[in-house]
Amino acid sequence: MVPRGGAWGDRVAAAARERGLDPLVVPLIADAAPTDRSALEAAVDRLIASGGSRRHDAPPPAGSGPQSASGQDAQSAGRRAGGTGRLAAPTGPDRARSGPATDGTARTGGTGGTGGTDGAGYAWMVVTSATAVRVVAERVARLPSDLRVAAVGEPTARAARAAGWVVDLVPSEASGAALAHALPDTSGTVLFPRSDLAAPTVVDTLRARGIDVDDVVAYRTVGTGDEPVVLDSPPAAVLVTSGSIAREIARRMTPLDPRTVVACIGPGTAAEARAAGLPVHVVARTRSAEALLDAVVESLNPTAPNRKAPK
Repeated sequence: MVPRGGAWGDRVAAAARERGLDPLVVPLIADAAPTDRSALEAAVDRLIASGGSRRHDAPPPAGSGPQSASGQDAQSAGRRAGGTGRLAAPTGPDRARSGPATDGTARTGGTGGTGGTDGAGYAWMVVTSATAVRVVAERVARLPSDLRVAAVGEPTARAARAAGWVVDLVPSEASGAALAHALPDTSGTVLFPRSDLAAPTVVDTLRARGIDVDDVVAYRTVGTGDEPVVLDSPPAAVLVTSGSIAREIARRMTPLDPRTVVACIGPGTAAEARAAGLPVHVVARTRSAEALLDAVVESLNPTAPNRKAPK
């Protein structure tokens, strides 16, 4: 069972089919506009003022509902279901920068890296989800040429590159803490567009290092309904890719069939799943949907050794 719809759900479902699995997409969470959009709009204005360009088809500043799943999906999911970072080389147009660093140190020049920033701009933007990338990209057609981008892991980095962004930093460990520690020292401001449910790790760590952070709620993570999700038959596996999904599964799908494998995308998500009262049978080796699906295939393979509850 793939617990999220939209482009992400489509991509994960396609990857599941490539591995011989039969995916069922049941959207349990979606993203919605922040209740107060003033901080997001101010951040967008600041990006534009420092050299970015606004999208002419940007979402209006008022009123929109969940965007990861359609309104119909959001209302009827249950019924229908019956440490050290690496700095990347700058590529692509619109980026006037010095050459790539190859020794794990920050490049300097412009307003990024260890340099300062002018009063209008940001030195870095830190993104920890593909949704944060989409929200910014929907509003800003082109980022300022001297803005540097840090992504929490390769899936988020892929989303950023697909939006046309140059990704300068991806930590070797896909976690907010690793990202915050890997970011080079800077006297400029770091923009952090995030979910309303994001853990404070990134902001707290950066501020503890003396780095100024513009902490912006870019979207809300919301449930798609309250009715129990009743499937025609129990799924062989349920993908758990965030704490919010774990809590929605616990709220709307428990008790799970004892044969259902609960597969978590990483140790942090596994801890949140256990805190929500779910068993955890599988934890992906790396924090990506592809690695999670590979772990599910390995777990469901009847010729594989008996699985043990992961630590």
